[in-house]
Amino acid sequence: MLRLMKKEIDLERSKILYDAPISKENFSRHWRVYGGQWNVEEGWLTGRNPENCPGMVFLQGDYPGNVLVDFEARTVLPSSHDINVMWNGCWDEARNERGVAYVAGLQGWWEGKVGIEKSPEYKLNAGTPLFDFQPGRIYRIQAGSIQGHCFIFVDGRLALEVTDPDPIDSQRFTKIGFEAYCSHIQIRNVQVRSLAWHKIEMTYAPEF
Repeated sequence: MLRLMKKEIDLERSKILYDAPISKENFSRHWRVYGGQWNVEEGWLTGRNPENCPGMVFLQGDYPGNVLVDFEARTVLPSSHDINVMWNGCWDEARNERGVAYVAGLQGWWEGKVGIEKSPEYKLNAGTPLFDFQPGRIYRIQAGSIQGHCFIFVDGRLALEVTDPDPIDSQRFTKIGFEAYCSHIQIRNVQVRSLAWHKIEMTYAPEF
């Protein structure tokens, strides 16, 4: 179970929509590069992007609704920042840039924050510098949203959540991807789940 404010996610009941090994064959079949250099290295989906912009790779399928992206990731030393994931998204072909999407990441936002943002207007932003990130360490990351209630868990612990008062239309914007932002990162064990969840009551017990 993953617990949010007034919500609980049941991973065992959350249907797996994507679960394929990282391989050169599957990379050609399932992924599309939109920026940076992406390839497969010893079972890792590896992204290199020295520019101050999103170097992105997308899954080619569509993943509508309340989804969770579950994966392992690390920076490749000496790279020390920006492991980013996107969902409920799209690519703006006319502008050749990411369009509508939720984005979450570790050690980003220029000051080493765990963050969540909503593109392309970026009027929704949340971040905290309190996560003790270690470059090169492998982290399990679980990020997604329920009707605009966005979250990111790291190694099973909630790192950040934020509720969007104007949720993305998750039936219209259905793409999932990863982003290297002036960083060199590796991704593996990627799963996408359609979330099963229920409301929970939260109250305080009197302490005095």
